[in-house]
This record gives sequence, structure tokens and C-alpha cells, in this order.
Amino acid sequence: MAMRSLGPGQLTVRAMFSLEPATITSRQYPLLFQQGETAFGNPIVDGQHPHNFFMEVAAIYDIRLSERTLLSFYAAPIGDPAIGPSAYPHRMSASENPLAALGHHQEDSTHIAYSVLTTGITWRWFRLEGSGFHGGEPSEGRWQFQPTSNGLAIDSYSTRLTISPRPNWSGQYSIARIARPEALYPHEDQLRQTASIMYNRPIGARDANGLTVGNWSNTLVWGRTRSITNGHDEHKINSYLVESLFKFSRRNYVWTRIENAGRTSELFLQPGSSLPKDFEEDPIGHVQAYTFGYDRDFRIARFLTAAPGAQFTTYTTPEVLRRTYGDHPWGVAAFVRFRIAR
Repeated sequence: MAMRSLGPGQLTVRAMFSLEPATITSRQYPLLFQQGETAFGNPIVDGQHPHNFFMEVAAIYDIRLSERTLLSFYAAPIGDPAIGPSAYPHRMSASENPLAALGHHQEDSTHIAYSVLTTGITWRWFRLEGSGFHGGEPSEGRWQFQPTSNGLAIDSYSTRLTISPRPNWSGQYSIARIARPEALYPHEDQLRQTASIMYNRPIGARDANGLTVGNWSNTLVWGRTRSITNGHDEHKINSYLVESLFKFSRRNYVWTRIENAGRTSELFLQPGSSLPKDFEEDPIGHVQAYTFGYDRDFRIARFLTAAPGAQFTTYTTPEVLRRTYGDHPWGVAAFVRFRIAR
């Protein structure tokens, strides 16, 4: 990110990158009950797709109209339109959890979108934004700007109201009409609504770098996706999420993620199989997921830390899926997280 004064306002240019296309093989990684997008042209079942190498390339121009009023313009060939909370890869409460949220596609999946234009106005602790963007999800060509099957034109719109009454509190409500987001369902538009509350609390004294001994970060999210085909509402899927991350004694992190995620009939398909002819995606129930994890920082170089960690997840399966998954399947993930640190 870089910024400078320009004319009556301030210009910020910003870029974000991910190496997931290099580190995730088979165009997905295993994640029980996860679905959405494709791998090798087939629907992903029990897996999470990688994100693009270019996650954001954007310019922001802010003009201060008065002491308490700010007018903002955002333009990005690939970036984040005004819908949803901070996506799970970017929010503090999920910063130690290496896996995607099951409700990602109902709550925050538009955080990588093409052809984004946003205008926003902030007054005191209210912010209202409106975006136009291309609704199609990125294709499987994760390394470059690659048009979706619908091109790159702006065809979708969103509005978001954010309220931040206190330094540690923030809430938002957003709604969007998204044109043909899923490549497997080229005639389906979606109406998406999200609402969220975030609370962050630094704990303890600050050191010479301004970092506190501890921190407590929390997120509560509701997301709903409603399918709109030929102008008629077909079905809706709701997902709910609670996340909490507690940092203590400077180096230790414990966290939880609890979800109640709506799932569809795609989970009846065999992983890696093609979509059957005349297949119709319908809601089939909700999966509950309960995750608990821990990791600890170790300094391995002057500006680099590593944190070995693990997390455990147990699930409650809806009745229609119990023959395949059992009543309470579970999983364990072990990992090492690296971070540049002062």
C-alpha cells in the first residue's frame, strides 16, 4: 500500500497477493462439508478452492468535505465490493485459523470480484457505500486476470451501511443483486444479504512497538443467499457464524469458530464427479461445525516468527446426510504459520 496527497484529497493504491494457487494442489484442499465453485470443471464437494494470486489491485481517493465527513471513491480491476464483513482471510478473529468458513459463499465470497467501482460517504460513525461489480466468481485460472464465462462487465450491484459507534465496535448490513456468480449455473442470479458485528479489545500494557500483551477479537455473521431464476425466487440458504480469538502472554493464541451453515444437494455428488444432466441444486439442511484451536509464536529470525498449531473440529450432520457422513464426523488440522513481525 502507498498513499500521497493529490489535489483536494488523498490517493491510496493497494495490492494484495496470495500464493494459494502454488501451495494448494488439485485446485482444492480437503474441507468436510464445504462446497462452491469448481475444480477441473466439476463441482467441489468436501473441499475449498484456492484464492487468486491477485486478490486486490485497487486505487482509493478520499476527499474530506468537513471535519466529520469523508467522500471516498474506490476502483479495482479486481477487488472487494461493498458487501459483507471483512472476509475470513482478512479478519482478526480468523487470523490463526488456516481453513475457510463453511458459510463463506453466503457471507463474504465477493471479496475477490472483477471490475469494482464503489462510492462511499462517511459521517461521524456512519458509512454508506454503493458498488457496481462483475458478479461471476473467478475462474480456475488463478494466476492471472482471466475473464469469467460472462466476461468482465459490471452487471451486479450492492449497498452497505457500516456503523462504528466505538473504537472497538463495528457492525454492517449489506444487500446485493449478483448476476450469474456460479459457472455451473449460468442462468441463476442471486440476492445476497449479510449482517455482522465485530468487537476487538486490546488487553494489557503496550510495549515499545505499540503491541499489547493480549487481544480479544470477535465476529458474529449472518449471511443469506437467495437464488433468482427467470425472475422468480427459487430457494434461499442461510448461514451463521461466531468466531473468537484470544491472544495471551504475547505469544499464545486460542480460538473457536462455531457455524450453522446451510448446505445444498451438491453434497450428494461424489467428489470429483461431473454435474449430472438436469441437476437441480436445492437446500437440504444445516451442518453445525465446532472448531477449537491453539498455536504459539516462536521467533526464528529477527523479523520472522513461526507458530506451530493445531485445531479440532466436530460436526453435527443433518439427517439426509447421515448415511454418508455419520452423525458426528470430526477432523484435525495441524499446521505451521509464519508471520513477519517486529
